[in-house]
Amino acid sequence: MQLQPRPPVVAVMGHIDHGKSTLLDYIRKANVVKGEAGGITQHLGAYETTFKSKDGVEHPITFLDTPGHEAFRGMRERGAALADIAVLVVSAEEGVKPQTLEAFEFIKKEKIPYLVAATKIDRPEANLERVRQGLAEKEIYVEGYGGDIPCVGVSGTTGAGVDELLETILLLAELHEVGKKDGTEMKGFIAEAKVERTKGIAAVLIIKQGVLRKGEFVVAEEAFAPTRRIDNFLGEPMEEARGGNVVHLMGWSEIPRTGAVCVAVGTKREAEALVEQEKERKAAGKKAPAATYTTRLQEKVLFPLVIKADMMGGLEAVEAEVLKRGSDVVEIKIIQSGIGPINENDLKVAAGATKPAVVGFHIGIDASAKPLSERAAFPVKTFDIIYHLLEWLEGEVKARTPKVRVEEKKGTAKILKIFSQEKDKQIIGGKVLDGELSSGDEFNIFRRGTNLGKGRIRELQKFKEKVREVSSGAEFGGYVSSDHEIMAGDQLEVFTVVEK
Repeated sequence: MQLQPRPPVVAVMGHIDHGKSTLLDYIRKANVVKGEAGGITQHLGAYETTFKSKDGVEHPITFLDTPGHEAFRGMRERGAALADIAVLVVSAEEGVKPQTLEAFEFIKKEKIPYLVAATKIDRPEANLERVRQGLAEKEIYVEGYGGDIPCVGVSGTTGAGVDELLETILLLAELHEVGKKDGTEMKGFIAEAKVERTKGIAAVLIIKQGVLRKGEFVVAEEAFAPTRRIDNFLGEPMEEARGGNVVHLMGWSEIPRTGAVCVAVGTKREAEALVEQEKERKAAGKKAPAATYTTRLQEKVLFPLVIKADMMGGLEAVEAEVLKRGSDVVEIKIIQSGIGPINENDLKVAAGATKPAVVGFHIGIDASAKPLSERAAFPVKTFDIIYHLLEWLEGEVKARTPKVRVEEKKGTAKILKIFSQEKDKQIIGGKVLDGELSSGDEFNIFRRGTNLGKGRIRELQKFKEKVREVSSGAEFGGYVSSDHEIMAGDQLEVFTVVEK
């Protein structure tokens, strides 16, 4: 069947703060950067734009803006899976970074064509040759450096190179026959999902092929929604959506999984039947876990956590990163999570646990739950930037880690002579073998390698003068207290007790 042209879906990927959103901002002429907390993208954004080529023809292109922060690995991977073409963004100032290489791995995994955009070329420190060299060192060979991958220098601030970038995207789309089969059934993917307080569950779809019309039902695994209203990426109503379009749909039966494949059916009964089939398929695929037998060497401290976020993608990222922040001693357990503001039920669930916390990402606290949150005997926190949330969490884990008293060796002394002994009071003479001894120090008594017990230095003398400390190599006299009788030839290991 003949391929018909459609807008290519282009994922813009790369390291945090390398200019992805600024570049897209210039392309779509909408200031998204100012709307992002901290100036970083923390959601998978989908946008449509139109580029007029030199011959005056308008070409639609759909862009996916993927987050660069390391926490949003899942969103970057999903962006590559949804796209036809990828733009690997590298700052001409900083060169190749960890998330640059991670994004490249996702592109390779999906086997989609890509090009490199070297951003920030308007900056004084920009160096395109360094970018190309850095890529070559990581076996990413661009044109002029042993490969055929296009590399375009651009500036999201001045717009330099942007037209060339868009022309290259269209050329790649043409070379790789990005398109749709005319008359094929509608197929799309869930890019993002969230709960809107007054409208219910909403989701963003990327249509990859076919046509989605009003009056149909969209099914995404175990969730479905009627298409009574189809909105474009600007929130404007449309009668139908075609391949390459970004669509907003309301009224889902439950929150669809991000990345789920979407199909369209004519009736609600058909939609429910597909959902039931998916549930049965998943139930059949679940196997009972094998019995395991473990011995707990150390009882862990449980850190119960309730997590809320504005969108599914953000919730997935937060949950994944939160679980990494546990330790050998403190186990983080997510006891409840979901989309939407922190509500009374979240606080009640948390209150039933021991020493819990409630965190929200990109959301607030319901007005009805506000008084309860203020009276709560546990932390209720909201964050707009993920690394602020993670920094707080790491501090909580550290604070909840039980302190262990550890003896740290400070010095060793050999007992040369015993001058007097009276109950627990003993006058001794000795020599410091290593380290130092101080008045007030505790010590362990060793006789032929056996630890007999403990004692404490009450007073030290050197050349019959009272001193505070005695260092390695010096002889000393001392008044010590211990329940164990010290003998000539014994060794005293002096220690300090620290909490770790």
